Amino acid sequence: MMRFFTLSPHAPFRLDLTIWVLRRQAHNQIDGWDGKIYQRVWQYEGNRLEVRLWQSQTGPTPLLEGEVQGNFVDEQAVAWVSRQLSWMLGLDQDLRPFYAMAASDLRLAALADRFLGFRPPRFSSLFEALSNAVACQQLSLHVGILLLNRMARLCSNDPETTDQLVPFPNPSALLQQETARLRSLGFSLQKATFLHGLAEIAAAGELERDNWQSLTNMEAAQRLQQLRGIGRWSTEYVLLRGLGRLDVFPGDDVGARKALYQWLEEKSAPDYIQVTRRLQPWQPYAGMLYFLLLLKRLEKEGYIQ
Repeated sequence: MMRFFTLSPHAPFRLDLTIWVLRRQAHNQIDGWDGKIYQRVWQYEGNRLEVRLWQSQTGPTPLLEGEVQGNFVDEQAVAWVSRQLSWMLGLDQDLRPFYAMAASDLRLAALADRFLGFRPPRFSSLFEALSNAVACQQLSLHVGILLLNRMARLCSNDPETTDQLVPFPNPSALLQQETARLRSLGFSLQKATFLHGLAEIAAAGELERDNWQSLTNMEAAQRLQQLRGIGRWSTEYVLLRGLGRLDVFPGDDVGARKALYQWLEEKSAPDYIQVTRRLQPWQPYAGMLYFLLLLKRLEKEGYIQ
């Protein structure tokens, strides 16, 4: 069964830029992109939903078209997918104040204009954001995403398939996997334990994002840091990528710090406090700068045109 749907983002909008920041690496098997079509698989109400999304119009009236395919796809499922995609692609975010600020700063204006149409993405769920943070702690992004791919394949009961998209595990699916199985994928014992703990909390309903949206950054950070395995870097990563707090720049991110100082043409080695101070002129949009610098790297690596 297949159903079609449309999404109408405010201009300007570019799906390719937004998706690349969401997926970050070409070997991501949870968020698929073939250059034109974004693909994602979800488990929803016991059904497997395969989603395809593409941009059919650009310019002043951008339009996204998509299709949902599965054994049973009703209007409720399509509406759920539409809400998920709107959240993930940041379609609810008004960036006009950011562009107004960027217009008054020549350095930032050049970067913002180069990637005009980018919308800051967010993970599909708070559980997914936290799992990404744990997986990537003290590892390269390449290895972190490789581990997440393996975990998703294991939880989908198809661990041998390495060339197809897999849904990100829901908490109950992850809890069915013993810690030893997660360790066999390459996770440390500590990370495997953290992931199980997060799955238990999510399964209890404590990570529903609607319950976090009204919290201030400080309130959300305090709650996040009460979770086992979530320190300062993970907290800021989740605030930005999980909750869409665009005034947050994960200052402990070594790669992001390096990109920031290269962009500023400064040679001194930055630390967390220095990063916070240097970002003050661009608040409350330090997180946008984080994403734009990531796009700059992706462009240099040849992933985007």
